[in-house]
Amino acid sequence: MVATPIKTQPRLTIQTAEITPDTTAIRSLDWDRDRFDIEFGLQNGTTYNSYLIRGDKTALVDTSHAKFRQLYLDTLQGLIDPQEIDYLIISHTEPDHSGLVKDFLELAPQAVVVAAKMAIKFLEDLVHQPFERQIIKNGDTIDLGQGHVIEFVNAPNLHWPDTIFSYDHKTGILFTCDAFGMHYCSDATYDEDLKAIEKDYRFYYDCLMGPNARSVLSAMKRMDKLGEIDIVANGHGPLLRHNLQELLDRYRNWSKAQTKADKSVAVFYISDYGYSDRLSQAIARGITKTGVEVEMVDLRSADSTEVHEIINHSVGIILGMPPADGKKQDITANLGTVLAAAKDKQLIGVFESYGDDDEPIDPLLTKFREAGLKPAFPAIKIKDTPTEADYQVCEESGTDLGQLLTRKEMVKQMKSLDSDLDKAIGRLSGGLYIITATKGDVSSAMLASWVSQASFEPLGLTIAVAKDRAIESLMQVGDRFVLNILEEGNYQALMKHFLKRFKPGADRFAGVKIQTAVNGSPILTDALAYLECEVSSRMECSDHWIVYSKVDLGRVSNPDGLTAIHHRKVGNHY
Repeated sequence: MVATPIKTQPRLTIQTAEITPDTTAIRSLDWDRDRFDIEFGLQNGTTYNSYLIRGDKTALVDTSHAKFRQLYLDTLQGLIDPQEIDYLIISHTEPDHSGLVKDFLELAPQAVVVAAKMAIKFLEDLVHQPFERQIIKNGDTIDLGQGHVIEFVNAPNLHWPDTIFSYDHKTGILFTCDAFGMHYCSDATYDEDLKAIEKDYRFYYDCLMGPNARSVLSAMKRMDKLGEIDIVANGHGPLLRHNLQELLDRYRNWSKAQTKADKSVAVFYISDYGYSDRLSQAIARGITKTGVEVEMVDLRSADSTEVHEIINHSVGIILGMPPADGKKQDITANLGTVLAAAKDKQLIGVFESYGDDDEPIDPLLTKFREAGLKPAFPAIKIKDTPTEADYQVCEESGTDLGQLLTRKEMVKQMKSLDSDLDKAIGRLSGGLYIITATKGDVSSAMLASWVSQASFEPLGLTIAVAKDRAIESLMQVGDRFVLNILEEGNYQALMKHFLKRFKPGADRFAGVKIQTAVNGSPILTDALAYLECEVSSRMECSDHWIVYSKVDLGRVSNPDGLTAIHHRKVGNHY
């Protein structure tokens, strides 16, 4: 008899905190969530933050995820009678923040919904009932009384096209929704433990904000014109107060580095159609791992002149397939602009959004080919709700495109370096290893030689992983992997297999004998030895991550075998 696993209910709790005498944070704590948004893994759950501001009038900033419906509404009604709330400020309409707007308006039909024009259009489709509204633009204000003048800052693409920030001139609180947030769930309201949160803060930036680096810098320029910012009241994770300037500076510096790239790819998607936004973010993350800049453009909201300008200075185009019914005229017009502006020698990549009725890929791709564009990767055709493997295909496709764009520059750079220095560095030898990892439904592998033991207690080692390696996404803090040590005289077949270029999403272990480690990752049967590892920390270098990991288990298959050694002639490439 096989026991049926008992499904445990996820832990959902609510925390309220008075962050100023007139401002209350309502934090919905989702302790057990392990996947989010573009399907990147979460190590520490997440939160959905909402805020109540009281002056002579009262405003609620955002709601919460639908999974918190009863918990959130009960908590809100315990703080205030919803019919006393004058304004509902919508920072953006992504469902994890606007999932309870309809429920709230049923309790508070008098509340005026304050949002960007595009957000109001989306909410009309969500609520399906009349509601009071006030469309705001950058620099607009509403006065709640008692000094609480709320000024709005336009922040499109952070990370939805309808995003606005809200700044309270009395308290110095800036409400930023997704920006400056992190997927990190704890009882701590604020960021007092920088060491505990910084890896999640960076990972969140890389996944969601890095592909929108130019938009980050534009929003931060507008922020600089406000008064002093004392607290960043974000939409996910602890609020920023104790390390506020440090964490804001990190966003600025990361974004400046991202926008220094001399090549840019335009990624077109539709924020409210199918899985277009999530799939496009996965592709964008793959591109940015190669050092190529990305400009995210929502086909529904972008101006046709803006679309034309972006295409003109882009070296590649990624297009999420729009609906084929032609009902959304703004999308149809912008799609025509993309086709008209596309030019010879640009790279093109297309993906299905798994919406109601995607435009057929093949006829559209043929038009781009006829215009002289070169496909960067096979068309991504999503026939069902995207899986972890689908998102892996998207990220790896983006990386393939970025590597195509940077290959010539890489060869040129290698030739331009000082040959004596190159030869000297090349005399640093290393072993030959293959890293293997599995997380959920996704597996990957990488040939490595920059591996070194780093500590005795605990047993630990470091591995240098290039930023554009597919396995890098599976080597975040807390992830587990296997280091397979190759044997001198018996490594050529494995080395040849893992050196070849795999198509996006391809099974890297097809035709290779493997076993499963205790931590779930593949062990290569023909390796000399293996070590089961868990990532403890990461340090960023210019083009690599130095990954420090503790070693949990290990075994040698041939006690008399020797480790294969890798000797290079030069040190400016592998």
